[in-house]
Amino acid sequence: MSRQVFLFDPPERFVAGTVGQPGDRTFYLQASGNGRTVSVALEKVQVQVLAERLEELLDTVRRATDTDVPVVAPRELEDTAPLDTPLEEEFRVGTMGLAWETDGERCVVEALAQPEDEAQAEVEPLSEVDDGPDALRVRLTADMARAFIARALRVVAAGRPPCPLCNLPLDPEGHICPRQNGHRR
Repeated sequence: MSRQVFLFDPPERFVAGTVGQPGDRTFYLQASGNGRTVSVALEKVQVQVLAERLEELLDTVRRATDTDVPVVAPRELEDTAPLDTPLEEEFRVGTMGLAWETDGERCVVEALAQPEDEAQAEVEPLSEVDDGPDALRVRLTADMARAFIARALRVVAAGRPPCPLCNLPLDPEGHICPRQNGHRR
């Protein structure tokens, strides 16, 4: 089956966001541009890892090249708006890939759909194959990438606070804490 690659080069907007209350949130990556919006669902930890790895990539590029890579996002790129609606999930993310294109001085972020079979599972992120899982591929300037990182880390941190004893998330009613021998905290 032929795969669909949703390409945004560059997007007008690329953000991480959530729908729902802390403890029951669904996380999304959303790219918009040229009158279309693509939303893909993923796990909270995937958002956090993507932001951290993207930050590491930018820091590595800044140290290793003469490229003018910003350390923080410009204020004018700060995005605090909610996700665009209607929110229609194209797919659930399985794997992701990151790269730096030196010729265009852009970060490339690719999110692949969870594979449906073994053949799709063998497709590497950022590959140019005709068959495989659907993909969201976004090419970002360094400024846009820093803005994405800042928002993604805020979205992840906006969840439930951690228990001071076991570091598991606290529900509004408390939780059964393993460090308290199963007693409610």
